[in-house]
Amino acid sequence: MRRPTKSKKFKLQKRHSELQEIELLESWIELSKPHSGSNPLSLSPLLEKSRIGKLPDGSFSRYAGVEKFSQLPLSKRTKDGLAESKYSRMTDIQRASLPHSLCARDILGAAKTGSGKTLAFIIPVLEKLYKARWGPEDGVGCIIMSPTRELAGQLFEVLKSVGRHHGFSAGLLIGGRKDVDSEKERVNELNILVCTPGRLLQHMDETPNFDCSQLQVLVLDEADRILDVGFKKEVNAIISQLPKQRQTLLFSATQTKSVQDLARLSLKDPEYISVHEKSSTATPNLLQQTAIVVPLDQKIDMLWSFVKTHLNSRILVFLSSVKQVRFFFEVFKKLRPGIPLKCIYGRMSQEKRAAIYSQFCEKTSVLFATDVASRGLDFNKNVDWVVQVDCPEDVDTYIHRVGRTARYLSGGRAVLFVMPSETKMLDKLQEKKIPIRSTKANVKRLQTVSGLLSALLVKYPDLQSLAQKAFKNYLKSIHKNKDKEVFDVTKLSIDEFAASFGLPMTPKIRFLKQKVKGENLFKEPFLVPESSADKNTFELPSKSPGTRRVEEVEIDKDFLLEKDNLLDEDRIEKDNLLDEDRKATDGGDTLPATRVLKKKKLKINVHRPVGTRVVFDEEGNTLPPLAKLSDTKSSIDSLWLDKEKVNQRYAELREEMKRVDKEDKALDRQRRKEKRLKEKMKRKRGKYDDEDAVGSEDDLSGSDREALTHKAHKKGKIYFDSDSDDGEKKKNKDTSGVNADTDTLAEQEALALKLLSSMHP
Repeated sequence: MRRPTKSKKFKLQKRHSELQEIELLESWIELSKPHSGSNPLSLSPLLEKSRIGKLPDGSFSRYAGVEKFSQLPLSKRTKDGLAESKYSRMTDIQRASLPHSLCARDILGAAKTGSGKTLAFIIPVLEKLYKARWGPEDGVGCIIMSPTRELAGQLFEVLKSVGRHHGFSAGLLIGGRKDVDSEKERVNELNILVCTPGRLLQHMDETPNFDCSQLQVLVLDEADRILDVGFKKEVNAIISQLPKQRQTLLFSATQTKSVQDLARLSLKDPEYISVHEKSSTATPNLLQQTAIVVPLDQKIDMLWSFVKTHLNSRILVFLSSVKQVRFFFEVFKKLRPGIPLKCIYGRMSQEKRAAIYSQFCEKTSVLFATDVASRGLDFNKNVDWVVQVDCPEDVDTYIHRVGRTARYLSGGRAVLFVMPSETKMLDKLQEKKIPIRSTKANVKRLQTVSGLLSALLVKYPDLQSLAQKAFKNYLKSIHKNKDKEVFDVTKLSIDEFAASFGLPMTPKIRFLKQKVKGENLFKEPFLVPESSADKNTFELPSKSPGTRRVEEVEIDKDFLLEKDNLLDEDRIEKDNLLDEDRKATDGGDTLPATRVLKKKKLKINVHRPVGTRVVFDEEGNTLPPLAKLSDTKSSIDSLWLDKEKVNQRYAELREEMKRVDKEDKALDRQRRKEKRLKEKMKRKRGKYDDEDAVGSEDDLSGSDREALTHKAHKKGKIYFDSDSDDGEKKKNKDTSGVNADTDTLAEQEALALKLLSSMHP
């Protein structure tokens, strides 16, 4: 019988030790299983040395007071990976959730941003597959979903670092990549998938033999965002293809408690763990938060002034739309504040987004971003300022935005620009235990750049188009927001906001039905009081009968003319009426405005008065247009056309046309002659093989051009007899300069005698 080799012995011993370790871990977990609904973090240790805590029912918990990973029932491979990654002590969310998740329970974990939620689900995933002895032939055992590509890449790096000693195969499946075919070939061999919902669903639909029927763990990072309306269809399609017998882990800074969402995921008695629910603040304790009340038309000036005064800081600027991010980035780049600028948004290519993310982590710069950078990203704890130029849509969005700084035990600062109409957002933040203090901007240090923006928009037409799109997208985001207590587009000074963007006129906002501040006049009919001295004052119908209310509002003339219930004739009469009322109110003609606030539509009035030509006589009196052709003998009041003068005028015009026609023909002949000469010179140069050696006509010097022109005009020798069939005579010239263009035989004979006499004197 052949004895096993040393390598086989080592493998057998290693396998035996692993089986023993797994049995020991399972028995440890079974004996130390925490009670359902308990929070090990809230249990005080009974004894300092033994670290044993007593539960209300008289039993004990071995996890009370546990602070290190080495005190948990974890495999040696996981502990070694944590130690090499410099993770030794647990955070609050890890201490509270790991005892439950290691028991294969479903978890709903909520904790502040930057509190270590990633390890709270990475460790249970590794332990679950290790105890199940998962291998490459077993297929997909765990799926970790993330709402953004950057967060998925960050989770994948943590997974590789902590699980370096495990033999599991893992893959990162995110959108924006071109190597989909190579992913399809290997995705069935992967054990752990870190992905975004869209890319995972693409593989489920397109990759042949893609099987998730043996899935052990499903993890949703930033669960409230994934379960939102934006990912609703993708998540429902993914969940329908996953087995119900699995462990599900949900983690987020603002955790969902919706019964409908939890039912979609088929959770079984989930443990809701919120370690900071009783905390005094919902944001990190070392985060300094300030709100500045800024009018809408001063936001750009305020951001520019802030950047100029913090050139040595790493600043993350949040805006509400992609167009705004691109506009602010392009404008600030041309204004050159003295600090590197970068931008990131969802529509950017994945390679560019990854490069910008890494560059911002390494160097001091300003990063303009949408909410794609507000979820879960860890910029290596180096973000000094988080500036929210546009107010977040809700409190949860604010928490995630400011969570990019003050990560774990580091400090940070955040600034929120709030308009006077959005001050109710501060009250809502205070209700959610967010310590934010309100202040006013220092107007003395405010640097105005609106004038510079106007010059840039004139110089760069593409920038003007981008400014218009950014302007419209911001108003659209305000208009679509459901929280009308905070976001009311009718309270915004739209014209001044357009001027702050450098736009010469306010773009037409088609999704707004009116431009009246406060109330829509077209919900109910309104009447113009006849006795009112001010034509801009209208009487609005009151809600309660018997009372009347008069309010001064500003009516947009173009809006009135664009109403569908007005006929074309009514529009013209209304336009003329408004013009007359304006003249009567202003007291006559007024100077044109320096800036057009409203873009007018071009309307053609068929009834407009036709212009007349004015003619003056020698004394300065006005005459009819055809006075020069009239009979001057008659009186001025009754001028009649003189036929002789008319005919004389027509004759002069005909002579003038003939003269101009001759000049045009001569000019045309000259141009054709020059064209033929150029073609002939090109044919002369064609005898050279290398065309570049001779050069074009424009490349020749003055003397060379003259010589070439002279050579082109030079004639050959004179031939008197021609043997050609057509008898055509060649037009040549000899050295004596005598032409051979003679037509008669007598002239040719005379010319021959003259040449003979000159040869024999």
